[in-house]
Amino acid sequence: MRRSYLICMKKKITVGILFGGKSAEHEVSLRSAKNVADALDRSKFDVVMIGIDKTGRWLLNDSSHYLLNSENPKLIKLNKSGSAHVALVPESSGSLALFDGGATKRKVDVVFPILHGTFGEDGTVQGLLKLANIPFVGAGVLGSAVGMDKDVMKRLLRDAGIPIPKFLVVRAGESVSFAKVKKKLGLPVFVKPANLGSSVGIIKVKKQSEFAPAVAHAFRFDRKVLIEEAIVGREIECAVLGNEQPVASIPGEIIVHDEFYSYEAKYISETGATVAVPAQLDKKTVKRVQELAVRTFQVLECEGLGRVDCFLKKNGQVIVNEINTIPGFTSISMYPKAWEASGVSYTELITRLLELAIDRFAKEQKLLTNYV
Repeated sequence: MRRSYLICMKKKITVGILFGGKSAEHEVSLRSAKNVADALDRSKFDVVMIGIDKTGRWLLNDSSHYLLNSENPKLIKLNKSGSAHVALVPESSGSLALFDGGATKRKVDVVFPILHGTFGEDGTVQGLLKLANIPFVGAGVLGSAVGMDKDVMKRLLRDAGIPIPKFLVVRAGESVSFAKVKKKLGLPVFVKPANLGSSVGIIKVKKQSEFAPAVAHAFRFDRKVLIEEAIVGREIECAVLGNEQPVASIPGEIIVHDEFYSYEAKYISETGATVAVPAQLDKKTVKRVQELAVRTFQVLECEGLGRVDCFLKKNGQVIVNEINTIPGFTSISMYPKAWEASGVSYTELITRLLELAIDRFAKEQKLLTNYV
């Protein structure tokens, strides 16, 4: 039976939802944060909304008006009006400090970071939360960092014997010829920033004239660019939940109607893609996807949650594309939908994630930090 780590708490737990961020995925984060806040079990939790603007400032705003145009994904914005500029400092244990050095009365017991992309999903915020000595949802510093860097991620998966697409990496100041790419990877290929998600900066290259502009575009977002073979197959995604003993959800499928699963298809277009949960798969394939999802989660040292994205080829082979350590929580996102299809409601899912964060923190507090 699943143990509840909240049962001994005599008062409500205050959850700090950290969202927005200095990232190209800022707007996606705003939508995810709203859904998490709306789904939170208010009989167990109070919520503090901490929005990070595009310059990196942390803003404490009233939970009733922290967003503008919240129903329009093209116009959604962080509401900066009337907000206080705050910070978390080392060993603060969740007490928020005013940026000018003053104190606030606001304190959070656990943080739910809904920060997609750089400066949020890459281990930077996770390190800060560890220094602040506060529980937080999701992977730690290592799992977040390797989950974000598609180059390092794929090398670790490859070394663990997990099937992945063929790829090349080019760093700032280096060059790679189209002939070499075509010979090793074939055509078409995907050119993408190594450290971004939500399909930001990705271009599908079919011919030589498209290659150099695609690489230049990807370098606008990162100093390392991944060039990857295009896998022909169904796009299958599987949600993972847990710490030491993670479990996988029923897989879902992304049925793409556009050229590929781009940012527009994911978050803007109403016709770009369809999310089908559960995916229409035989039992053997479901088991294989779930096993690979959990194995990927463990190899990459992840905790709490993750969404593993795969390709299913016509011959039945499952290829792991990547993991998302802070998957989307928008109204059309696969992670909550997959768990709902597996019998876990949105509200229960959020509760479980917070329990996992608190449980991990309690265990880490028992570790020795000095040796005399």
